Amino acid sequence: MNKRCDLDQAVRGIPDGALLGLGGNTLNRAPMAAVMEMARQKKRGLRLVKTAGGMDVDLLCYAGCVASVDAGFISYETEYSLCQHYRKAVQDGRVRANEHACYTVISALRAASFGIPFMPVRGLQISDLAAVNDYFQPVTDPFSGETLNAVKALRPDVSVIHAQLADERGNALIEGPKYDDVLLSRASRTVIVTAERIVGEEAFAASAQKADIPHFLVSAVVHVPRGASPGACAGLYGVADANLREFLGLGTPEELESWLARRVSHGQAL
Repeated sequence: MNKRCDLDQAVRGIPDGALLGLGGNTLNRAPMAAVMEMARQKKRGLRLVKTAGGMDVDLLCYAGCVASVDAGFISYETEYSLCQHYRKAVQDGRVRANEHACYTVISALRAASFGIPFMPVRGLQISDLAAVNDYFQPVTDPFSGETLNAVKALRPDVSVIHAQLADERGNALIEGPKYDDVLLSRASRTVIVTAERIVGEEAFAASAQKADIPHFLVSAVVHVPRGASPGACAGLYGVADANLREFLGLGTPEELESWLARRVSHGQAL
């Protein structure tokens, strides 16, 4: 089954209020073209799930698309400093921050991938996180009586993952660091794949290297060269410094809309 579509069509399939997983890690292989299209379409009430986010989360908060964020880390991490739009949205009460450790996001996704409601974790015993995040609750080990913490499963309605290549059926291959994208694909109800390159079905059949994300998990495939830019994509390009700094210099919502209009045209990243 051919699942190729354009970016506009794929993003329109993400409903307002969706629990939305985002692939990649900080400024590396995040699905930025799809994120920009979400902002352009003025999605609202999105509940983001991300182990370590950066510009993707920051931009969606700036655009007013976000209701909550479950994440272990949100920052540009480098000379680009903190994610100020995310920070201000949380401080102003417009976005709820469900703060995690990175491994508790992974544990919550693992629980979803296994079809169970929670995952016990040994950490957080002397952490304030359990007191401020309702997704953590104490649980007793029925075998030893030890008290642990449980993290509630996070099962995204949709996850968007950017890959180096995919075929039209939805099989996708991630080259370089995979981060938690493979787990995210297993935990989600469905997946949208944006890809640098589209290959024929025979590419996976003939290669010893098989797909990281199988077609039956995927609802849409979009061909988006430089789909992680201004972030980096391993083996293909690095951070587009000038474009990223231009974004960081924006002030008003109108300036963001103008910037997005220059970056997105006819459902494709520029």
